[in-house]
Amino acid sequence: MTQVIFIMDDLSMIKPAKDTTFALMLETQRRGLPVWYANEHDLEMNQGQCFARLRQVELRDQASDWFSELATEHRALGNGDVVFMRSDPPVDDSYIYTTLMLDLAEQSDARVVNRPAALRRFNEKLAISYFPDLMPRTRVSASMARLREFVQAEGKAVLKPLDGMGGRGIFLAAADDPNVSVMLETLTDEGQQLALAQQYLPDIAQGDNRVLLINGEVVPYVLARIPGNSDFRGNLARGGRGEGRPINTAEQKIAEAVAPLMVEHGIALAGLDVIGDRLTEVNITSPTCVRELDAQFGLNIAGDLFDGLGL
Repeated sequence: MTQVIFIMDDLSMIKPAKDTTFALMLETQRRGLPVWYANEHDLEMNQGQCFARLRQVELRDQASDWFSELATEHRALGNGDVVFMRSDPPVDDSYIYTTLMLDLAEQSDARVVNRPAALRRFNEKLAISYFPDLMPRTRVSASMARLREFVQAEGKAVLKPLDGMGGRGIFLAAADDPNVSVMLETLTDEGQQLALAQQYLPDIAQGDNRVLLINGEVVPYVLARIPGNSDFRGNLARGGRGEGRPINTAEQKIAEAVAPLMVEHGIALAGLDVIGDRLTEVNITSPTCVRELDAQFGLNIAGDLFDGLGL
């Protein structure tokens, strides 16, 4: 029997109604397969093989008391295992080491989704550079002077760290804002690390739209994450409101342009962030919004993913 394993953050800390990893785990259970999970720190290398301390769980699709542990096991990963790498950013040293461990699992005939090499290759903020005709005006630099120059030229710009998620550490900077220096000092660690400055897109008022690619196929609905009254960020984790919509022509065009690169590199599940007609991020570490779209449109996106994986 195929063993499906999830490398993820602590299962007790998720929000079941919104968590895409939980949707994948529920689909595993619906298909009669055992559900196993581990945290990053449960992995180890022994004589060139990736081992893990695994916990088998039974899931309940409810807001509280949503899982029970059934068994534990310590074993090597491989031999036809399907391993979902679903740890949330930051993509820090621990995250990178985990992907290197999962390379060993692949060498032992495990299938890792998304592929570890792709997780290292495609930084979620920088991956848009593969599509210069689709991205907003963007500069990445550790130089506070160069980033400030970009803000002044734009009049207003969004400043981001390269390794975050959920809107964490993102600033909206106006050229005349007296706090720009503090923002840049914080993001670049006084000029010691790279940060991103990006053209501010007024279309954010209509939503930062999440477009999902499943095995290279475009999901025909998007989740528009609309900023609240007191924040420019649309991220649901920052108070944004999620509204499902049919995909529009611009979003479809962007998704179809990105899909072949995802397929080429073994990225079975990707979440594209689109504002207006601009591609702002390519999320492949732990893309979200599956639960919301399933609920609003009667979809089973996890089921489509599993079908494509042959599970």
